[in-house]
Amino acid sequence: MMKNVVEVRDLVVVRGGREVLPGISLDVAPGVTGLLGPSGCGKTTLLRCLVGAQRVRSGEVRVLGEPAGSASLRTRVGYVTQAASVYDDLTVAENLAFFARVLGVGRAAVDEAVDAVALGDHRDQVVGRLSGGQRSRAGLAVALLGRPDLLVLDEPTVGLDPVLRRDLWALFHRIAEEGAAVLVSSHVMDEAERCHRLLLMREGRVIADGTPDEVRARTGAADVEGAFLRLVDDAGAPA
Repeated sequence: MMKNVVEVRDLVVVRGGREVLPGISLDVAPGVTGLLGPSGCGKTTLLRCLVGAQRVRSGEVRVLGEPAGSASLRTRVGYVTQAASVYDDLTVAENLAFFARVLGVGRAAVDEAVDAVALGDHRDQVVGRLSGGQRSRAGLAVALLGRPDLLVLDEPTVGLDPVLRRDLWALFHRIAEEGAAVLVSSHVMDEAERCHRLLLMREGRVIADGTPDEVRARTGAADVEGAFLRLVDDAGAPA
């Protein structure tokens, strides 16, 4: 098994004249990795770099041993943006069938993805008539087509009810247990405890990297949110 699914070295991204990622380096291994930090800290920009959707100033991003965005990664990386990337005027099944054709995967993959996100009872319903949570699951189903080796999820649980959040996290763990790497971004610190490993970001930099227990132990905090705040305070304190 490949030790690191993602390798980022000295990544610099400039947007609107501002250095959003000022030379970031990190690795992502199989399992569920949480990318946590406040809105605007660079999480989405980093995820876009991993899937080859972001222009970079300098640095290197390799995914599954290939340069990020390589054609060979098209079916090996699943990506879910903050807004569900599905067509509102098509049914769930029609959306999945369309993307399956694009990816070159068969009908069995469609059925498997629908079942994985528990949308079987809604597969023939037009996406535009689904609830927000159901639309999110439809977008996730698209990303699951073909059993990707890396699943990149940009704040997939924001705005969802607690039961659906719990169910989606259970799904992320099942996917990881099958050998995939799942990278989940969130600004909700209580989701940190659901991850095998954490990358805490602030202002484009990784300020902590480790298991939830390791992050708490490093600061002596009772929870990850407290640890994050202490790390921020320490970074801002005079030397």
